[in-house]
Amino acid sequence: MTLHVHKYGGTSVGTVDKIQNVAQKLADEKAKTGHDLVVVVSAMSGETNRMADLAKQMQNKPSAKQMDVLLSTGEQVTISLLCMALQELGQSAASYTGSQVKIITDDSHTKARIEDIQTDKIQTDLADGKIVVVAGFQGITVDGAITTLGRGGSDTTAVALAATLKADECRIYTDVDGVYTTDPRVEPKARRLDRITFEEMLEMASLGSKILQIRSVEFAGKYNVPLRVLSTFQEGSGTLITYEDEDMEKAVISGIAFNRDEAKVTMEGVPDMPGVASKIIQPISDANIEIDMIVQNVAEDQTTDFTFTVHRNDYDTTMKLLQAISKELGAEKVSGDDKIVKVSLVGVGMRSHAGIASQMFAVLAKEGINIRMISTSEIKISVVVDEKYLELAVRSLHESFDLSQE
Repeated sequence: MTLHVHKYGGTSVGTVDKIQNVAQKLADEKAKTGHDLVVVVSAMSGETNRMADLAKQMQNKPSAKQMDVLLSTGEQVTISLLCMALQELGQSAASYTGSQVKIITDDSHTKARIEDIQTDKIQTDLADGKIVVVAGFQGITVDGAITTLGRGGSDTTAVALAATLKADECRIYTDVDGVYTTDPRVEPKARRLDRITFEEMLEMASLGSKILQIRSVEFAGKYNVPLRVLSTFQEGSGTLITYEDEDMEKAVISGIAFNRDEAKVTMEGVPDMPGVASKIIQPISDANIEIDMIVQNVAEDQTTDFTFTVHRNDYDTTMKLLQAISKELGAEKVSGDDKIVKVSLVGVGMRSHAGIASQMFAVLAKEGINIRMISTSEIKISVVVDEKYLELAVRSLHESFDLSQE
């Protein structure tokens, strides 16, 4: 018997009508294909934010453990309503919270990681012909404490269940109909991809594409779970995320990702000596601030300029930390810019094609766009540019690399 795991996000189950629509889709698929179905759902759109606001009214800094208890209730509402809608359509359905299934996690509250899933109850229900509905985003520790997996964690729940159950496919239903060559809101000529590799999707997700949570793509790649991104609201085959194979389209560039949430900081005139990079980076890391791109330039006077990027929300904190560090290191000054963006070309075809970087740089130069920083890997090239040039950069690169062509 073919088993499909479906995941529906908050926008897909945001109202009673939408939940009924999902129930109808599931009932139709069950009748048409006979597939076994496991369905993972998020909280209704807006619910998680509403509960977080309630928590702030109680306590300035609510404990992570109590936030997990609170936020996990959102998905419990959705699983019960979806089961009711399925039963109204004559379907046999069973609902489970993360703790009832026994999705075992570590004890990192609000950002837990899945360690084990006990699927006995699910497999029994599937054998009885039931549609199984599971609350995403949540689990339980071995000591019985409720945990959550972080924002977007329902994707990870779905992929983990698909891997454990050895599902034939994991389908992520959302408000877009697949993965595009870039964001259609920035480039209207963006094209939906039929297929993309796990590697490319992982890069796209890490570089700013918000379609899938990074951890879910990592999980799918590790356990070879075919992932498909589809729209809840319109028919279509979506985009299949899978391993590279000989039949896949040999496009050099698969897509352009971008991230608006970037900020750049520089410590200038730092004495160039062993260990100076560690002394700059360590306090930033200790503050739990993630660093992305790093560039170091050494001058003839044996000083160095050390530049790196952080999330824009961490900009002010990072600047304060660097001001303190700069005095200790004898640096000349600290400067920063929180009006930058990162634009990236992604494609497994880069491995066997030279000249991608030079073409990218030439396109940006022609448009008068100055490159502030550059970072490369085997299948991606990222540049940092001024925020005002984001749309121009994306559209120019999209045209230059013929990404709107089938």
